[in-house]
Amino acid sequence: METAQNTPQRDPYLWKQAKARVGFRMHLRAYLVINTGLWLIWAFSSFVINTTSTHSGTLFPWPIFSMLGWGIGLATHYFTIFRNNERDMIEREYQKLVSQ
Repeated sequence: METAQNTPQRDPYLWKQAKARVGFRMHLRAYLVINTGLWLIWAFSSFVINTTSTHSGTLFPWPIFSMLGWGIGLATHYFTIFRNNERDMIEREYQKLVSQ
């Protein structure tokens, strides 16, 4: 069992980044599970309607709205966490100022 004396010091910035990345992975997992469920509901309901009615057409794939809307939010979350690293942006800006 670790005590407070044995606990290594954490870099607060890296700890915040780690928490943000785990949050993104949880967001991605929820997106995949829920949208898979919605597509299964749509597929099952389309199958039942097509086999029990005289209507031979296909139903509109309504889960696409969830995937697109939520997907935009998920993509934004991804780019915020993995691509717009504040430390890297500051370092690049600093290098620009130094080289002037």
